[in-house]
Amino acid sequence: MKKMTDMIKEQDALPGRENAMVISNNHIVLNTPMKPPFDEGMAIVVLGMGCFWGAERLFWSLDGVYTTAVGYAGGFTPNPSYEEVCSGLTGHTEAVLVVYDPNIISLDDLLILFWQEHDPTQGMRQGNDIGTQYRSTIYLDDENDIKIVKSSRERYGHDLNHSGYPEITTEIKSNQKFYYAEDYHQQYLAKNPNGYCGLSGTGVNFLSK
Repeated sequence: MKKMTDMIKEQDALPGRENAMVISNNHIVLNTPMKPPFDEGMAIVVLGMGCFWGAERLFWSLDGVYTTAVGYAGGFTPNPSYEEVCSGLTGHTEAVLVVYDPNIISLDDLLILFWQEHDPTQGMRQGNDIGTQYRSTIYLDDENDIKIVKSSRERYGHDLNHSGYPEITTEIKSNQKFYYAEDYHQQYLAKNPNGYCGLSGTGVNFLSK
């Protein structure tokens, strides 16, 4: 168990491969491209909330979200496979790429859903899903957006602490490459409506302003 929840060192990570995963570029729910270039004015955030199947469905349902995709981010191995990520030997977490129109939905709105729909205090796990690949993460590059994320984390952390939860463990980083997951993972719960969804929030609503 300890090895599953210890972050691998870069020099010990799997080597991966040069070629990117070959996937369809069409989002089967939104009928939009999953890979760049995206329409002008779109913003991007990469979110890790545990198993990426349910997390992707959560965001593709929102008005203002242009497209979503699942993949791997935050680690060291280039173009990893699902099996490699699940081994804990890549450093990656399961993540959702969310491309959205900030004129319709704000980053703050996305973050409220992010915080409320999983438990960001669990470290290297989400519920029964245990391992570094299930850690809570937010990856984005715009400096102002990073300030918004940190402010949001502070406010929701206050709400969680007031309800008896420990500190938020969500990893917030910039300059993290997103690697697309295999085609069968994309929009998995649209293809398999009765498939596994491990999303489970704390029950604490985002109340702080």
